[in-house]
Amino acid sequence: MSTALILGATGATGRLLLRELLANDQWSKVGEYGRRVTPEADLPQNRGKLEQKTINFENLEAAGLKDGRWDVVFVTLGTTRAIAGSAEMFEKIDREYVVNACKAAKTDDPEHPQRVVYLSSGGADPSSYFLYPRSKGLTELGIARLGYADTIVFRPGFLKGAQRANKRFAETIAGYVTGAASHFTSSVEIHVPVLANAIMKAGILGSSGLRPTVGATKAGQEDAEFTLIDNKGALVLGQE
Repeated sequence: MSTALILGATGATGRLLLRELLANDQWSKVGEYGRRVTPEADLPQNRGKLEQKTINFENLEAAGLKDGRWDVVFVTLGTTRAIAGSAEMFEKIDREYVVNACKAAKTDDPEHPQRVVYLSSGGADPSSYFLYPRSKGLTELGIARLGYADTIVFRPGFLKGAQRANKRFAETIAGYVTGAASHFTSSVEIHVPVLANAIMKAGILGSSGLRPTVGATKAGQEDAEFTLIDNKGALVLGQE
């Protein structure tokens, strides 16, 4: 049995991933740390192994992320420029908070190998001219440079059925487009429950345990390599 930490469990994918972790016997303890945590009324009944903690990302030293000695760190934390209020705040939350939290959760014990699984986005590219894909791409590299024993990154397509507090008009339009395109390709969209299940499985299996049918590849840079799972691979893994 392993322990799991999830950062970003109140988002569209994170809330379903949290339920997957709590329902699976693979995990002896599940930590939900974040700026806010799931209200008790929204938690499933099987929450006995859940440890919740509200943390300040501006003061991670006081958060005690390292104290849990987590075997797997799942990261589904993110935001949009509109919600953040500015490009500067978007990058602070979407990249700085994520990389710093992963660093704070990494143990100093060389005898305790850890895995980190990060939910990025399709089209992530550290060299992109556009803010969102550039931030995601730089975050991927930032996490990969932290020295985890195993780093896995998901780049899904459109998140079908995402339940958000703030409805995004662009996502509604995109949903119609990817819904039609999904009849011809498996690269454009994925149902959120399938993605959440795939992320959990990747946390259990690790890079070396992924089947060839997932089509995982090595990506990143020489000093920041990671295992990449695209939308098609997430579909395969989530439905196995």
